[in-house]
Amino acid sequence: MTGRDIVEAAARGNNADRLACMPITMQFACDLIGAQYLDYATDYRVLVEGQLRTAEAFGLDYVNTMSDPACEAADCGAGVTFFPNSPPAIDESRALLVNKSLLTGLKIPDSTAGGRMNNRLKALELYRERVGTSLMIEGWIEGPMAEAADLRGLNTLMLDFYDDPTFVTDLFEFVLEMELEFAKHQIAAGAQCIGIGDAAASLIGPALYEEFVYPYEKRMVDGVHAMGAMVRLHICGNTKRILNGMGRLGCDIVDIDFLAPLSKARTDMGEDQTLLGNMDPVRVLRNGTPDEVYAVLEQCHAEAGKRFIVGAGCEVVRDTPHENLRVLSDYAQTHR
Repeated sequence: MTGRDIVEAAARGNNADRLACMPITMQFACDLIGAQYLDYATDYRVLVEGQLRTAEAFGLDYVNTMSDPACEAADCGAGVTFFPNSPPAIDESRALLVNKSLLTGLKIPDSTAGGRMNNRLKALELYRERVGTSLMIEGWIEGPMAEAADLRGLNTLMLDFYDDPTFVTDLFEFVLEMELEFAKHQIAAGAQCIGIGDAAASLIGPALYEEFVYPYEKRMVDGVHAMGAMVRLHICGNTKRILNGMGRLGCDIVDIDFLAPLSKARTDMGEDQTLLGNMDPVRVLRNGTPDEVYAVLEQCHAEAGKRFIVGAGCEVVRDTPHENLRVLSDYAQTHR
C-alpha cells in the first residue's frame, strides 16, 4: 500500500498494513534543506522540496502546503509582518477590519491570479507532478474563527461576540465563502485532503463555540466533502470543552493537541472518529529520548484505539532530534 492508501484507510476505518504517520513539519522541513523560512513561506518550490525531503527521510505518508496562517489574510490586504527565518505573523495593530464597515466592501481574492494563495496552488501542482499517488497531498485553509481573527484582530473579535454578534456572523459568512472557493482551487490543483486550521476556536467557551463557530465549521467540512476531498481538522490548544462538537463535524481526521487527552477525545467523539496526536511536541518529542517518545506513542495508541494516526499534538519543533522523529515512522511501520 502507498502512503496515500494508508492515510485513506486510516481515515475511513479500513484495514491497512500499518498505521499512518502524519506529523506537521514546517520549520523542521525548512531547516532540513538549509533554507531561510521567508523563502519556505513565499516560494512554493522551496516548500515542496522541504516537504518531499522530510517525507522521504522520515517515512511520512503525506506532504502538506502549510507554512503559516496568514496566507489568505495577506491576499485580502491584512497587515502581515515577514521575518527572515521565522513564520510570517499577523500584525493586529494593522488589522484589516479595524473598522467593521469595511467588511461590506471586502472582496474575495482571486487565488489563481498571483499572491500567496496562488503560491499554494503552485505547490500543489508541483506535488501532483512529483508525488503522483505515492503520498497523500494535503492542502490547507483557515477555519472561520481563525481567519476572522486574522482579519479583525483576535482581541477585538472576542468583544464582537457580545457587542455585535450580527457582524461576527457576517464576517464568518465571508470567510466561509472565501475558504471554500480556495479549497475548490486547491483540490483542482492536486489536493486530496484539505486541512482546516482553526486554532482560535480553542480560546472560546463551549457556548460560543456551539452558537457561532460550529455551524460554520460544519458547513466548511461539508463543503469540502462535497468537492470530493477528505478533511483534516487541526485546532491547537486546549480543546477539552469543545471535543464533542469537533467530533460532530464529520471530519475524516481530527488532530488532538497535547493539552486535551486522547482518552477524552475518544469518549466524546465516539469510536468512529479517526484521531491524530497528541504527543507534546516540546516536552516529549523535542526534549525526550527515543525510548520516551516510543512509550508516549504506545500510550497515545492505547487511548485512541484502532482509529489512530501517528503524529504530535502540534507542529514538530524545528530543532527536534532526528532520531526522535524517526521513532514516529518506526512505530507506524510496525503497528496497526
